[in-house]
Order: sequence, then C-alpha cells, then structure tokens
Amino acid sequence: MSTEFTLTAGGYTAVVAARAAALRVLQFEGRDLVVPFPEGGPIPDYRGIIAAPWPNRIADGKYTFDDVAYQLPVNETERETALHGLAFPLDWTLKESDAASLTLTCTVDPTEGYPFAVELLARYVLDGSGLHTTVTARNAADVAAPYGACPHPYLVAGSSPLDEWILEVPAGAYLEVTPDRLLPVSLQPVDGHAFDFRSARPVGSTEIDHAFTEITYDAGLARLSLRDPAGTGVGMSWDVSCPWLQIHTADKPAPLPNRLGLAVEPMTCPPDAYNSGTDLIRLEPGETHTASWSIYAL
Repeated sequence: MSTEFTLTAGGYTAVVAARAAALRVLQFEGRDLVVPFPEGGPIPDYRGIIAAPWPNRIADGKYTFDDVAYQLPVNETERETALHGLAFPLDWTLKESDAASLTLTCTVDPTEGYPFAVELLARYVLDGSGLHTTVTARNAADVAAPYGACPHPYLVAGSSPLDEWILEVPAGAYLEVTPDRLLPVSLQPVDGHAFDFRSARPVGSTEIDHAFTEITYDAGLARLSLRDPAGTGVGMSWDVSCPWLQIHTADKPAPLPNRLGLAVEPMTCPPDAYNSGTDLIRLEPGETHTASWSIYAL
C-alpha cells in the first residue's frame, strides 16, 4: 500500500508520494499541470521525484572527491551512467503536514560509491499562486560530501500536442552533449540555435535533452513559461541556487507514449558535475544547502 499526501489551496490540488517525495499530481481547477502517474505503482521516467545527492548523470558512475576515487552503481545501463542520485527509491518520512503544506524527510546513508550521510528535507506549500517546493540538505557526517539536487516534473501546458506548445526559457547557453550517452562536451551559446527560446515560440519538432545555463534572474527568480495555443499554460520559477536547467521533450520510440510533457528540471549543477566540479556543492560537516522552485498555472 503506497503512502501519499493530498494538498489543496486556491483552486490547486497536489498529491505527493512518500516514495522519492515525488509530485504525483498537480492540478489547477481540475487541469493537469504535470504529467501524473498511477498511485501505488512504479514511478515512470522519474516523474516528479527529488533527485539527490546529484541531479542528472555521472559518467560510468565514477568520480573522485578529495583525491579518493569512488564507483557508484550504474543504474542507467544503456548509457553506463549513475542517474538521478540515491534518494529516488527511498520512502520519505512524514515530519509534518496540514491541508496545504507538507514536509517529508529522508537520509541518504553511506553506501557503495557514496560513503557520506546527507539528510534531506522537502517542504511543499500550496497556495493561490501555485505549488512551492524547498529542498534542504544537511551533511550529517564528519567529513565533507559532494552534493547536488533537482526536481523532475514533466510540465503540461494543455490539451494540444507538445509540438504546438509555446516555450520561453531565460537561458543564454546550453551544454552540448554526446548523442549516445548525453555526457557533456562543451558550453555553446543559444544564439541562432534551435534551442534559443529566450523569446517565446512553439517547441515544434525540436528534440531537447540538454542542460541550459546563463540564466536570467529577475529579483532573484528565473521564470519559464509553457503555453498551449488554446489559451492554458503552466509556469515554473526557481531561485539562484539553481544556475542550471535541464529540459527534455520526453521523446520515446514507438510504441511508447511520445512527448507527453516537457521535463523542466532546475539543477544546482550540470550533468557529470561530480567529475567536472562545475557548480558542485561541497557540504562540510553540519552544513546545509537549500534550493527552491515553484509550479503554477498560467
């Protein structure tokens, strides 16, 4: 029997599963803002999870931290990477809740390839302006630990096909990746590229599974908008703790369901940051790190 929690406020309804602290449902006035998944079963495509203590993938599951080499389990076997951290399969524990808010916790205990201890706290607050999430990590060990995090929602603008949705992304550069393993190659400007969505325009047939950066913040927040030409839409904002943004058009080969939603993942660091060191968070013993984001109807 799965455990989940339902929040309601201001026309919004959110359902959060204990497994992975995953956002299973988010609706505004009955309209889906994220791609949902069935209660009680597996979580497909990491929908709605909190990815920690790293977002995205680590090449070969190998990295070196403080001059010690580590080998993580490879869970993305087709690309030979360690994907989306260690908190995903865990059942998070309820700390507190009411009709419109929820706090869940879990601890990533020392394990193969990650001999550190990080306590995670995810707080969801629903109000008339949407669903607001804050994830706080605390190093519970006596040695420094590498850390990164991101959410993994698939946004839904409306009933039209994804190709027709109108996307605006405040990012000036994207991370070129290898086509087979999606591992970083080099940072490229979006100028003149199919990934330039700084001005709102339809997604079209463009396939995206890339990280973006050089993000523009206004009063400490970056804002992405995704609109259906029929008039509905969904937005996501995040704070400066996430200088990277993964976007994925959820492309699947037939007969799998294709392009069901747009994955929008504000990240504290880019793919393979455990190896590049780019924006990798070093959590000293007892130190905390907080990242926040919101999803709302347009």
